[in-house]
Amino acid sequence: MTTPRQTADAVLVDAAEIELTAIRAQGPGGQNVNKVSSAIHLRFDIRASSLPEEIKERLLALHDRRMTAEGVIVLKAQQARSQEKNREDAIRRLQAIIESVRTLPAIRRATKPTYGSQRKRLEKKTGRSLVKSMRGKVNE
Repeated sequence: MTTPRQTADAVLVDAAEIELTAIRAQGPGGQNVNKVSSAIHLRFDIRASSLPEEIKERLLALHDRRMTAEGVIVLKAQQARSQEKNREDAIRRLQAIIESVRTLPAIRRATKPTYGSQRKRLEKKTGRSLVKSMRGKVNE
């Protein structure tokens, strides 16, 4: 398993950097669940990986419960009954995490309210002020 895995737009994750371990799945499954190791435990060390530095920094900045304090992403795939499908699912989920930080979020630039919207707001305030002032005692 030394072929590099590729996510969209050439973000490569080398398969040698992914540690996959077969473990026994949790939950119901009868006698088979006690005999077969069909779940997959994936470990991916961000700091030791060959990912670009900016992606490593963004991954390490994530506050995700699937990441250890040492910067290792730990995923457990046990949805499918087959070990191969669980392996594919774990790798796909790792790629999704990497893809989520690949692009920077758009920078929000504050805009000024338009002249018309300012005027409209002030007119509404004046109208409400008049309504409330009419609720008071009548002076004759």
